Amino acid sequence: MGVTEARAQFDEGQGALIASGDWHAEAAAALPALPDQPARILDGADITQLDTNGAWMLLAAARWQAGESLPELRAFQPQHLAMLQLVARHSAAATALPEPPRAGVLELTGRGALAMGMHVLGLVDFIGRLSIELAVLMGRPGQWRWREFGAQLSAVFVGAIPIVFGMLFLLGVVFAYLLGSQAQQYGANIFVVDGLLLAILREISPVIVAVLVAGRSGAAITAQIGTMKITEEIDAITTLGLSPLVVLVIPRVLAVLIALPLLVFIGDIAGILGGMLITQVQLDITYAMFMDRLADVLNLKTLMVGLGKAPAFAIFIALIACRMGLSVTRDARSVGEHTTSTVVQSLVAIIVLNAIFAVMFVRLDI
Repeated sequence: MGVTEARAQFDEGQGALIASGDWHAEAAAALPALPDQPARILDGADITQLDTNGAWMLLAAARWQAGESLPELRAFQPQHLAMLQLVARHSAAATALPEPPRAGVLELTGRGALAMGMHVLGLVDFIGRLSIELAVLMGRPGQWRWREFGAQLSAVFVGAIPIVFGMLFLLGVVFAYLLGSQAQQYGANIFVVDGLLLAILREISPVIVAVLVAGRSGAAITAQIGTMKITEEIDAITTLGLSPLVVLVIPRVLAVLIALPLLVFIGDIAGILGGMLITQVQLDITYAMFMDRLADVLNLKTLMVGLGKAPAFAIFIALIACRMGLSVTRDARSVGEHTTSTVVQSLVAIIVLNAIFAVMFVRLDI
């Protein structure tokens, strides 16, 4: 049987819309233009078929608005009348839904504080469980995952060397250039070496390297563990009687803990080389003069301050990354959200820790 197209004509004298034919999505696609005035009467005597799509289009053709009373429904078959009333009722209910309340500044601040508090409590709980597993593992050296540790150390350390070296080299160039442009005005060119060493070794290298590791390795750790949770690999590890903390978390924490100080040391060297290059070009400080001043200024305390920050940064980055990976729910969107959260939390932790170290070193006159 062929499909009868939906047809409608408007009787201006009665203000009636007379509909006929099959009213559904396909058959009603070629309806003629109808007047903009609402119909007072809706005549459906000649409608042969009506579904929900057709009912929506028929009400739209009658210029009916949700919340208004229906026009007079004339000569509809019972099933068509029920369908039309059902669509109109649900349309009115959907329109009557209240708008979602808008959160104020105080509410958003409270939610943010609550979320931060939950993250802190979750991290403390995770550290406690990890400490217990580590204490048990110390008595069972045969259960250490050395192969996994080696693979993670290679990924965190070896793969990050080029970007760390390049970034710190450029930062050394920029910092020496800016400092040198000011020192030239007072004839204090040689003291650029002093400022460069203090800035690179104490602040720039440890903070920038920690940020790079958080964005590169921290996000990767969260994504890896989160994907393993989605694919039920972590469930399989638990089923085998193994602890996911021992198999997945401890090797990654140790890898980041060892890799970050080494990367900071490489960053120190790269920053000094960048500064050496720009001072020779801009300030006419030869490499020999730079090295002589370096030998006079550089002391073990300055070097160890920067290197001493690295383990604290590393522990927080690794713990946050592993915890967020294990907190992933079983969908791909959660992996992206937790990976982003890892980077944000790690950056906040780095900034807070660096501020604490700065105040502490000043109080201790270090």
